[in-house]
Formats: sequence, structure tokens, C-alpha cells
Amino acid sequence: MVTFRSLTITGSLLLLTLSASPVFASPQEMAVAPKDLAKEKVYSPFANRAYPDRVFWGDTHLHTNLSPDAGLVGTTLNVSDAYRFARGETIVANTGQPVQLVRPLDFLVITDHAEYIGLAPMIRDSNPILLSDPHGKWLHERFTAGPDGKMEAFRSILDDAVTGNNQLGKSEMVPSIWRNFVETADSYNQPGHFTAMIGFEWTSSPSGNNLHRVVVFRDGAEKTGQVLPFSLFDSQDPQDLWKYLAGYEKKTGGRALAIPHNGNLSNGIMFAEKTFSNKKLSRAYAEARMRWEPIIEVTQIKGDGEAHPLLSTEDEFADYENWDAANIDGSQPKKDWMLKHEYARPALKLGLMLGKQLGANPYKFGLSAATDSHTGLATSREENYFGKYAKTEPSPKRHNHEVIPADDPKLKIMSSQEVASGLTAVWARENTRDAIFDAMQRKEVYASTGTRLTVRVFAGWDFKADEVVRPDFIAQGYRRGVPMGGDLRKAPKGKAPSFMVRSLRDPDGANLDRIQIVKGWLDAKGKTHERIYDVAVSDDRKIGSDGRARDPVGNTVDVEKATYTNTIGAAFLTSHWTDPNFDPKQHAFYYVRVLEIPTPRWTTYDAAFFGIERPKNVPATLQDRAYTSPIWYTP
Repeated sequence: MVTFRSLTITGSLLLLTLSASPVFASPQEMAVAPKDLAKEKVYSPFANRAYPDRVFWGDTHLHTNLSPDAGLVGTTLNVSDAYRFARGETIVANTGQPVQLVRPLDFLVITDHAEYIGLAPMIRDSNPILLSDPHGKWLHERFTAGPDGKMEAFRSILDDAVTGNNQLGKSEMVPSIWRNFVETADSYNQPGHFTAMIGFEWTSSPSGNNLHRVVVFRDGAEKTGQVLPFSLFDSQDPQDLWKYLAGYEKKTGGRALAIPHNGNLSNGIMFAEKTFSNKKLSRAYAEARMRWEPIIEVTQIKGDGEAHPLLSTEDEFADYENWDAANIDGSQPKKDWMLKHEYARPALKLGLMLGKQLGANPYKFGLSAATDSHTGLATSREENYFGKYAKTEPSPKRHNHEVIPADDPKLKIMSSQEVASGLTAVWARENTRDAIFDAMQRKEVYASTGTRLTVRVFAGWDFKADEVVRPDFIAQGYRRGVPMGGDLRKAPKGKAPSFMVRSLRDPDGANLDRIQIVKGWLDAKGKTHERIYDVAVSDDRKIGSDGRARDPVGNTVDVEKATYTNTIGAAFLTSHWTDPNFDPKQHAFYYVRVLEIPTPRWTTYDAAFFGIERPKNVPATLQDRAYTSPIWYTP
């Protein structure tokens, strides 16, 4: 069939030509189905690419004025403010200061506390729904009656959290707030540009010991609006939270997961060898935990939770921003035996042991990171850190507040010890709720302590040394190996796993010091071990026969001026590494840790900016880092 085609240009009709329809067919008319395309040899090497090829950065744990412990203590920024800030806009902070990110985030999960969510703005607005409830009216009266009344109301809320007694009962407050929240998230969600994910925090703290989880939904308001957040008033048992998640999925056809955080403040119960109800762990428990909690939050404002120097005595980098004095409310001191049940690396090792005993590993988790900021501001960089609470936003006096008060001075945590951390990086095909959630579910994510350094790792049985620098490095990694979060099985005879690792510095940050692979394994006697290998180092330093580079990278920081230079370190590091001590009969895990060169800590930036004395209870410099989700070997 032959047709005429025409095009109107500035009012005149231009006859193009006589042509066959297919030449002018629309892209939709000309589209070739992927299944047909796969059968033919095509010129473009990217036409059939389906593997995750982009890294997206986000904060998976942020609070706004909807959280009582934010909105009732000075946070005025709301959900809309938090989304606008995360997508790159300049915002006026709670203390009246302009603030902006160096680059927008790709996604954000606002996770306000389920307990009394929305109480602060309802009190501020004298909301009729709140005033219609007797206890809500009482809280409103006390909070507006001056300092003594406010303190009385605070005590009541804290008592409710301890006892699990929800005095607001069946108030319409939560349904009203939740409907507005999920609809606001949908209004800011822009697939392909910025992802506004829906979530909340479940704040179980039995006896002051932290068992908190943030819940992340894959879905929008249509599905998440059919349920209400699960709070500690419903239960303090994580297994009941999993039942809630299962019920959500059954009711809506949606998807959800939970992310534990701050095991370092749990006093030994986050990664325990018994259930919350003090029962022995079972295979069913292990499978359920990994079904609903595929990743953990390994670093955030309340301390880094990768490793501890008392447990990892051969790791000179394990003593990084540890909060290890007490539990989350400062009521009980820390004991050494608790540590192995609180930090990621010993928990991963414990998981190997339990996995062999139970037939399923309850601690086979990936690693993510977040801020846990209660300001509505997802700031994680040392030079742009706006604190955990409104009172610890930048000021000359912000270093001396008690963020964990305690009767015993040794158990107190001061605001100077807050950590400018962290961010989650996900490897995905597109910036959408579905793609980001799915990356979390398959553990193809990694944690950063605040900067945006790129890390990629693959493990396989036949990678060659030159392949890590090939342009098709990623394609080969997926084709013949597994990415972070993956599993290696059935070692070929005489083979040991080989790893291809690449890391690129944050374009707005510091050069790289080194790439390390952290290995944990279970021996024939059921005992766990760990070892660290330096697999790439900068500045022509040498790695010894023991797999370690003993020479430090150096330090260019001018502490008084709070500056540094990238005259040391490397912008890009790669490594091909084969495990020299591999035993095919031993269960093992491997994860990558990448260290940047030393830079000023946020308190050092403060001292230079405000002209104040630098606090003595924290170091002047630090080395920001990234932790990838592990790759497991299971015989």
C-alpha cells in the first residue's frame, strides 16, 4: 500500500514524498517484542540488556514533624518539606537556616513513628479529631499549658511507650494522618526522576533495648491506604510485625519488608539466639526473618554497626563511630557478651553457625544505611550535617546536648557523638518504587556512611584478572557470576571463588584509600572466623603476603581550617582477587569495604566555621566508607 505523507511548516504545506507506510511507521508500530529480538543477532549490544546497570541513592529512614519525638521538640518541617529537600530544593531548616543537598537524592522513605503519629501538628492546629478524644484533649491542654504541663504530657507519652498502653485507643487521629501521608507521598512520586516510597517506623524498645524496624512498602496510596501502621501498642514482638506484613500482602496484593536498625543499642537482643518470647530458634523462624527482613541498617546517626574492636581485634578500622555504652534509653550499661549479638559482622558469622544447625540462616542479610534524622532533612555529609534533632542543627552550642540521657555519666551520649551518616545505594534498572524495592529484596544494595562512592562486586569461579577492567565487566559479572546479595554454590573441583571489584570516588568528595574484602567462615568444628584482605590500595603501596597493606594512606587534613586535599589516594580502584584460603566444605560470606582517605569530621567543620573549641570526646578526622551486601558460599 502506498500513501501520501505531509508535514505543515510555518503555515505552508510541504509534500514530502510518496513512500511505503513502514518507513513512516510510529515507534509503537515498528516495535519488536523482546522475545523476538532475543532470537536474532542485533547490532546494538545494549538492546537486550536487562540487568541492573544504574546506582540510585536514597535515605530509607527519615522523620518529620509527624513523629512525636520530632514535632514535639522543635521540628516544624513536614512531609512535603522533606520530599522537596530530598529532590534538591533549598529549604529553610527548623532553626531558620537555608540548607540544600550537594546533589538531589534519587529516592526517599519517610518513616515517621507509628506510635502517636501526627500528634504534634494536631496539637499545634488544635485539630478537632484530636480534641474529640478525651486523652487527646488532655494532651492538647497539657502541651499548651506551659513548661510544667508539657513535661507532664511528655512523661505520659514515654510511659505509654514503656507499658505499651495506647491511651488514644481507637481515635480517628491515625487514620486521618495516614491517609494524608500516603496521598502526599503519591503526589511527590515521579517514576524515573524521584521516588517517594511509603513507610513508617515500628518502635519496639522492651526494657529500653532497641528492636526498632522501619517498614518499607513497594506500593502507593491505593494499597497502603488500606491498612494502618503497626505500632508497639499492637505488639513489641518482631514476629507479630511479620504477621502484619503478611496480612498486608494478603489483603492488598502488595509487597512490604522491614529493616532493623541500631542493633548496637539493643543490649544483645537484636541478633539473639532465641526468639523475643525466649524460645529456641527454628528453621521456620529463620526463613520468616529473611523473608521479611532481607537487609539491615548498618550505619546511621546513632552509631556505626558494622564491627566492634573488641570482637575484631585484627581490624584497625573496626573502631569507627561506635556507640557502645548502653541501650537506647541509657537505662542499662553494655556488657561485652552483648556485642556479638549487636553488630553486623558477628551476626553474619552467627548466621553461618545457626544456618548449619537449623537448615536456614536467620541472619543472611544485606547492608543498607540511613540518617534517622528527626529534622525532615536527609543530610549525611560531614560538611553539611544538620543534626538528629532541631536542637542539634548547626549552632556554636550544638555539641553539648544529651541525646541519650542517663543517671550514670558513663552511659550518656552527647550530641557531639552524633554520626553524619548514612545513605543506601541500590543497583537497579530504573528509579521507580518497584525497581528500588526489588533491589532491596534481593539485597543488591550497599551502605555508605554518608558520601556517594560507587562500589560494584561480582563473585564467580572463572573470572580472569583482566576482566575487571573490560568495558563489559558488568555483563560478564552477571553472566558468569553473582552480584552483592547473591549465592555461590557447588564449587567446581579445584576452584576457589574469584571476585571482581570496582570502586569510584564520590565526584564531590574524597579520594579512595583502599578496597577490602571481609571474609567470615565456619570451620569443621562449628567455630566461626573472620579475616580481612586488602585487595586494592592507592599510591603504589604494597600488599604483603598476609593480604594486608600496613602502610596508612596518609592524612592531608588541616584540622584548624577543616580542609583536606585529594593529593593522596585514588579516584578509581579495581581488584581481581581469588580467595587463597578457600575450603569448599566451609560455609562462608564475603563483603566489600571501601575506605576513603581521611577528611574532617563534622564537629571539626563546626569548630572552624563557628570559631569554637573542637570537642575532645570525638576524633578530628575520620574515613568515610561503604559496605556492600555480602555474597555467600554455601556447600
